Amino acid sequence: MKFPTYQEVKEEIDKKVGRRPTRPRELPKGNWTEQALKVLEERYLTKNEKGEIIEDPDDMVWRVAWEIASAEARWGKNKKQISETAREFYELMARREFLPNSPTLMNAGTGNMLQYSACFVLPVEDSIEGIFDALKYQALIHKSGGGTGFSFGRLRPGGSRVKSSSGTASGPVSFMRIFDAATNEVKQGGKRRGANMGILRVDHPDIMDFIHCKEEGGITNFNISVTVTDKFMDAYYKDKDYKLVDPKTGKVAGKLSAKKVFDEIADGAWRTGDPGLVFVDRINSSVANPIPALGPVEATNPCGEQPLYPFDACNLGSIFLTYFVKNVNGKREVDWQKLKK
Repeated sequence: MKFPTYQEVKEEIDKKVGRRPTRPRELPKGNWTEQALKVLEERYLTKNEKGEIIEDPDDMVWRVAWEIASAEARWGKNKKQISETAREFYELMARREFLPNSPTLMNAGTGNMLQYSACFVLPVEDSIEGIFDALKYQALIHKSGGGTGFSFGRLRPGGSRVKSSSGTASGPVSFMRIFDAATNEVKQGGKRRGANMGILRVDHPDIMDFIHCKEEGGITNFNISVTVTDKFMDAYYKDKDYKLVDPKTGKVAGKLSAKKVFDEIADGAWRTGDPGLVFVDRINSSVANPIPALGPVEATNPCGEQPLYPFDACNLGSIFLTYFVKNVNGKREVDWQKLKK
């Protein structure tokens, strides 16, 4: 099955409803703070080839509103209906009740051929080819304003023998430093630094190195989380040891005290804000994984809100709840109807 390219879809839409009209002057202007204007100018407003800003914040909002609304032309909406949807979406954003993710604000309607999705999960296979394929995909996603999540649990532990070269494996944390350094360099040429999530199973032999990998400042462009299993939690509550498993061989590679590991996680989180916890068995046995037939989920997006399969993407938006509170008989209540709409 051949899917249409972005350019083909764009040409189809333009043929049906024409190119984006200029922003209707009767639309209300947004109330942008000084700080908001500074961030918009640095990262989001469209610039020409000389680096000069060629739109204001209200034009940016109209650009995004029209681009997203115009997609409805593929499903039967005419130009008048699309214009109505674009106006409604414009006012929603201008009032700052809702804003889409950064790649949408940066890329929608610019014709730069970059994606609107923000967050991706990438697989990291236990081979040099697999590791550096993931690094390449990370760089491409970061270049266009997206973020990446990784499970490093498939990588064999540090010190393991590498049969093909008769050498020894570096381990997950060592390779994370390469991903971290790449993130640092790509941000210099882009609009903002890419975000990463690094995840490792609690039963990986290198788990203690992972828990403390941010404490000495060596890894600065990652959130990190420990994948916690039901077996680990059971051992924790019973104050027992649990087994470490070599992901390459599937064999038991040692044991650790569950309470000691949990204490180390808590201490690390107190010192640096990391690691977080991902309750992976709970995810895979609940509606958090809506398609369990595809197998277990191993990772999440960069800030941990959304479990994803390899090469899955998510599109997050921000609803500003302060604008969804109303006064009823002197009491402040959530405006549920407005929030639902």
